[in-house]
Amino acid sequence: MKSFRLSDQDAKVLAQQYGTPLEVVSTDTIAYNYKLLQTYLPGVRIFYAIKSNSATCILQKLKALGSSFDVASAGEIKLLQSLGVSGDRMIYANPVKTPEGLVAAKAAGITRLTFDSEAEITKIAQYLPGATVLARLKIEHSDATIDLSSKFGAKENKIINLLLKAQQQGLKAEGICFHVGSQSLTTHTYYETCKIVKGLLQEAKQQGLNIRYVDIGGGLPAPTLNQTIDVIAMMQEIHGYLEEFLPNVEIWAEPGRYMCSTAVNTISSVIGHQERNKERWYFLDDGVYGMFSGVIFDHWDYDLHPITTDNPQGISEVAMLAGPSCDSLDIIKRMECPPMHIGDLFLAQNVGAYSKVSATTFNGFAIPKTIEWETAKQDLKL
Repeated sequence: MKSFRLSDQDAKVLAQQYGTPLEVVSTDTIAYNYKLLQTYLPGVRIFYAIKSNSATCILQKLKALGSSFDVASAGEIKLLQSLGVSGDRMIYANPVKTPEGLVAAKAAGITRLTFDSEAEITKIAQYLPGATVLARLKIEHSDATIDLSSKFGAKENKIINLLLKAQQQGLKAEGICFHVGSQSLTTHTYYETCKIVKGLLQEAKQQGLNIRYVDIGGGLPAPTLNQTIDVIAMMQEIHGYLEEFLPNVEIWAEPGRYMCSTAVNTISSVIGHQERNKERWYFLDDGVYGMFSGVIFDHWDYDLHPITTDNPQGISEVAMLAGPSCDSLDIIKRMECPPMHIGDLFLAQNVGAYSKVSATTFNGFAIPKTIEWETAKQDLKL
């Protein structure tokens, strides 16, 4: 994968112009990632999972490229509507929906939804009669970093019955979906699940169901700090599984992390430093309640790069990086870096997924500002 990376000088100019903490999005990288999917998963309809990063510039770029979108709430539906995205380009892929979300879905013209229980069938039929529904399959043995099937998905032996019940209530029971888990580093679970879905399609046909769609969810990984990931090879393997096991249905996918992680850098400033228990501490103007929320919510180890010009002897030391809040939980990581001074910067890359979206204003600190790199580069003539 190709990761967007600001130069030290560009980071300094952006920090001076816009202040910190700052989220910098490269929409050229978003486009690159989208087109890579189109190349190596040909024919797959892409529904970007906007929960991973809902920055307006990302959504606008993907809208222009022809992407569809995975939404999980009334708020996400209304956000896309405000950008002129119609309901026929959305799938409501939260298996358990709120009444508010279903009302918003109806108003937006959304007709595709996922579900994994009988209770959900009744709700969907009430608010969106005649909608197309996909039953979500539980992944029994996920090798992903974040296993989603502990919360979502019905067991294999329940799927056909759920689809039949949906059909009985007037819904178009035309799909099966699954999600292998977030940050999946191998394609093994895709392979095993595609085999299972093939069997379910055969059983569905015997029961008189016409399954037209299979949604393979998300799961494609982003680069990690200490691992090299060949995403193209993974896509090629997944494409082979789809051709082998699911050749006669329309395939959908819901990439999120893969699409946006490599497209974002963040810039934060040192606001304080001290020695604590014989170890150097640097306090930044961003922390786990901001762009580094993935430390808590996403099992993520951020790749931070120190930017300082006052280290002629090349000294380095192990130091603790902490955020600005009054909470002792607000610790980003321990890492080796040169002696830093107030006003020096830290640049983080591959930080676009599940970061700002779970930030808060705890302690009154503002959520980091977002800028689009390509626009800023032109405006500042960088």
